[in-house]
Amino acid sequence: MSGLRDKRLLFLTGKGGVGKSTVAIALGIAAARRGLRTVVAELTGQDRAAVAFGHADGSSGARELRLARNLHTISIEPQHALEEYLQQKAGPLGDVLAHSRTFHGFVSATPGMRELLALGKAWELSQAPRRTKGAEPYDLVIVDAPATGHGLATLRTPRTFAEIAKVGPIASQGRTLDASFTDPRFAAVIAVALAEEMPVNETLALRRSLRDDCGIELSHTIVNALVPDRLGPRQAAGVARAIEAGGGVSDGSSARASTASSPLSPLVRAALESARSEHVRARAQRAQVQRLADGLGSDPFELPYLFTPSVDRAGLELLADRLEELL
Repeated sequence: MSGLRDKRLLFLTGKGGVGKSTVAIALGIAAARRGLRTVVAELTGQDRAAVAFGHADGSSGARELRLARNLHTISIEPQHALEEYLQQKAGPLGDVLAHSRTFHGFVSATPGMRELLALGKAWELSQAPRRTKGAEPYDLVIVDAPATGHGLATLRTPRTFAEIAKVGPIASQGRTLDASFTDPRFAAVIAVALAEEMPVNETLALRRSLRDDCGIELSHTIVNALVPDRLGPRQAAGVARAIEAGGGVSDGSSARASTASSPLSPLVRAALESARSEHVRARAQRAQVQRLADGLGSDPFELPYLFTPSVDRAGLELLADRLEELL
């Protein structure tokens, strides 16, 4: 897999709970290391990138916030995006509309309008020159999009508005966004998954829906949080025998398996059970990765499980080390 650094915009989605936001931030770090002026644009409203980089209030305030060299973030708020759009398109009249309760009520009541506005702002971030006065252009925009179902609906929105409106600024904006997001030279959609049955099913369904409903090919799939399998077949068999016999462990290199005349201590038994459990988990993950590869027709990109309660800056840097291979 290669070529992501040649895109202007990456759209990351995946089943809830798979670590999509973590991957988006780590990918942003990797891109910044490669010298790309990068912004992680969050559509989920959680400001996780800001929090990860020590901004205690966790809010970029709908503004572009510098996190590190070449790395920025923004939490895209539809209301702020609307105000900005109106000011760009209508000048003084736009200011009046932007502060009109009636107009905001109309926008809020229009299905899909919030998604269109959010995508419009993400698209604006990717433009050179920018349409926002005084704003510097980015080399790469990484969109931390909503989970799979909502993310797919968001990508459908520009085409839907273009078809319904047919003429006028909304239709024009819809056609522009649809042309950009479906252009593989400009944008790429990346799925993040876990090596579990439901996330794999959802990723394969996403690939089909992207192609059928949006005319977009899934560019990359990243499988997150893979545990290492530290036991070979002989070691795994030795652990199983030791647990069953209540004795010692054989590594399979000797014809004799050591045994014990007394039961295992609680500590030793816990260690053996943990080793066996992780081996079973790793094998189950491998089976799901293979199922995903078979469904996609190519191997997904793999990220390791980080044995920490939460992913901190050090963990993000470790993931970025791997993700640099995609750039």
